[in-house]
Amino acid sequence: MRKAKVEFDEQPPDNFDPKNPYGDPVAMLEYREHLVREKWIQIETAKIIRERLRWCYRIEGINHHQKCRHLVDQYLESTRGVGWGKDARPPEFHGPNPFMSRLTLRSP
Repeated sequence: MRKAKVEFDEQPPDNFDPKNPYGDPVAMLEYREHLVREKWIQIETAKIIRERLRWCYRIEGINHHQKCRHLVDQYLESTRGVGWGKDARPPEFHGPNPFMSRLTLRSP
């Protein structure tokens, strides 16, 4: 019997232990795939919002500062924390970023 729709497992694996990530290599790989899948979803969402923002800029012309502000806010929010660098990974894999902690200590 065929299913009416495709079902995806959108949750990380249940048996993954962040304190001992190499304890179960299969769970670690599944968790990594989960992170990559979620990251791609965030990236594609940001791309869609960016295209809507470009369209809004072209259509609204001189009034784009007022009429497209909601899209700018959505785009900026969707791009926060999106990226493939070390800082985008969960901290349990690499620990806190010493550079960012120095910046937060120096700020008034």
